[in-house]
Amino acid sequence: MSLWSSLVKCPNKQDLFKVSVRHLNLLEYQSKNILRKSNVAIQDFCMIDEQGEHGLDNFIAKEYVIKAQILAGGRGKGHFNNGFKGGVHITQKRDEIPLIVKQMLGYNLITKQTPKNGIPVNKIMIAESVNIKRETYLCILMDRQRNGPVIIASPAGGVDIEGVAVETPELIKNIPIDIFEGITDRMANELAEFLEFKGDLKSKAAEEIKKLWNLFVSVDAVQIEINPLVETDNGKVIAVDAKLNFDDNAKYRQKEIFALDDVSESDPREVEAAKYNLNYIGMTGNIGCLVNGAGLAMATMDIIKLYGGEPANFLDVGGSVKEEQVRAAFQIITSDPSVKAILVNVFGGIVNCATIANGIVGALKISPLKVPLIVRLEGTNADEARKIIKESGLDIQTAQNLDEAAQKAVKSLT
Repeated sequence: MSLWSSLVKCPNKQDLFKVSVRHLNLLEYQSKNILRKSNVAIQDFCMIDEQGEHGLDNFIAKEYVIKAQILAGGRGKGHFNNGFKGGVHITQKRDEIPLIVKQMLGYNLITKQTPKNGIPVNKIMIAESVNIKRETYLCILMDRQRNGPVIIASPAGGVDIEGVAVETPELIKNIPIDIFEGITDRMANELAEFLEFKGDLKSKAAEEIKKLWNLFVSVDAVQIEINPLVETDNGKVIAVDAKLNFDDNAKYRQKEIFALDDVSESDPREVEAAKYNLNYIGMTGNIGCLVNGAGLAMATMDIIKLYGGEPANFLDVGGSVKEEQVRAAFQIITSDPSVKAILVNVFGGIVNCATIANGIVGALKISPLKVPLIVRLEGTNADEARKIIKESGLDIQTAQNLDEAAQKAVKSLT
């Protein structure tokens, strides 16, 4: 369940498919670098990677936090495939750092949020430890219901914020932000007071809140979550951990940020699909799906399951698809060895069905299929599309409607 659905107490719809969407994900150190460039107060840190490149020689602290960098939570309670425990370690002894790093770097870290075999650790962040006196929570995110950004704050930080929202909702404050007015001094001070910062710390916290808002706008973020935003024992307000998400539509404006995208942990098929502006998510079934539109994709998967089949993927070619993209889509679907049949379900509105048909025929002439192919095309130029498929001489089954197509796809497996 998403953060916002928890905060507004939306029911958890267990009967719906849980389809992931690939967005830009940044490692912790990358997010902190972005915060640092915007003068947001963070811990000082250096990096170590597999090439041995690091700044540890010039990095001095009273106490060190050693953190494996992967795109998953629960690192502190995780374990490595070599038996080493914990993806987060704290030490005051500088000479212990190389020993700990040696047991982390290059090994797979396994947490509750990783695949069962874990994720390889290629980078490690060595950060200055701070003595935390108190933890709070702060998040700025875009909210569709409010048609704009909101800021969510809680004096109960460093914990599962969804749990706070359910158990102690009085500790959650959310305020809509006028996109033109932004976070005013009055609003920032009100939030700092709600977060229970006192005296000089109140003004420091207010300044950090305004800096985070300026960052939110400047990088086209859709979410900046700081958990926790802490008060230290020496009177500082520091963002100890950060999660940043960005508007994919702003990629052309935020080239420097999107260049940070690390796809090493992503499904190679998703990465390949993204090159062609296709939306692909691998699933666990054996019927490959090619559709246009997310809603139609969900309906297609529902119908496949209704007739006893299991979808192998979610692949949406979108509304402005070209023949090259259709050919790429077939190559991606057939790269999955579990696919034993393919169902194409396209309803042409903006999409020209003839384009889909030509793409299918072109793909099969380059790389003949070894599994049954069922095609249902309806809408713009559907008659021409059917003619293209028929005259191709290829072994392609056609269907008049989605029910017939799904039945044929499931039957072809037997």
